[in-house]
Amino acid sequence: MKRLMAWSGIVFLLFVIFHMYGNTHYFEGEIAYDHYAVWLRQLLQPLLPYGGFLWIMRLVLVALLLAHAGSAFHLWYRNRKARGNDKYAVKKANAEYYASRYAMRTMRWGGVILLLFLVWHILQFTTLSLTPGGEYVHGRAFQNMYYGFQLWWVYLIYLIAVCALALHAWHGVWSALQTLGLTRTRIVPYIRIIATLVALVLLIGFMAPPTAILFGWTDLPMSDTEYYPQFCEAIGSAASEFAEHCGVAAH
Repeated sequence: MKRLMAWSGIVFLLFVIFHMYGNTHYFEGEIAYDHYAVWLRQLLQPLLPYGGFLWIMRLVLVALLLAHAGSAFHLWYRNRKARGNDKYAVKKANAEYYASRYAMRTMRWGGVILLLFLVWHILQFTTLSLTPGGEYVHGRAFQNMYYGFQLWWVYLIYLIAVCALALHAWHGVWSALQTLGLTRTRIVPYIRIIATLVALVLLIGFMAPPTAILFGWTDLPMSDTEYYPQFCEAIGSAASEFAEHCGVAAH
């Protein structure tokens, strides 16, 4: 169970790092960011249909999520049952120990926060079922993000979730490497440095675009008449997927 948690956690970590890097394209402007979103849906074409790779990736991530969360719950329940009413603790008088214990104790509720946020995130930016801040449009990722994160309470939801993710990753990197037998006494300090850097990169990287939007440091979304001619030219052959706006015959 611990190995399953470790490997699924590592895959999730790689995914969120890639997702975080993709979000930084927001600073390149509306056309570049939306072009990036289209590129993700064009991966492995024509072997797969438009958007096919994303759906495969989503199914894989759902399976890994079930494995990760299910293993975590099973181990928690087993340990709780084995311990019974006997509560014990080993305490060490140093700040590093207390920081580590704090991260470990918050892994469970941090995981719950992430699960709840994942549902919110999908409803807001994937299915567009929740559209705070404006009228969201499929394909206009830049505009949708702008509408959402100009609201302080949406920003706060995102901030809480990203903090939970950073803390989860900080403890998870150490825990996964330990489970897989990759920790050695002489490299422990370096693993702690890597775990801290990963957590900081995720926190700063994910919060950079929302922070810029909230404080008005990014461009406003374009009007339809200004946007679609540039967008349709940028995405080339994928314009057929936006035939209504790009004026080409859909396949």
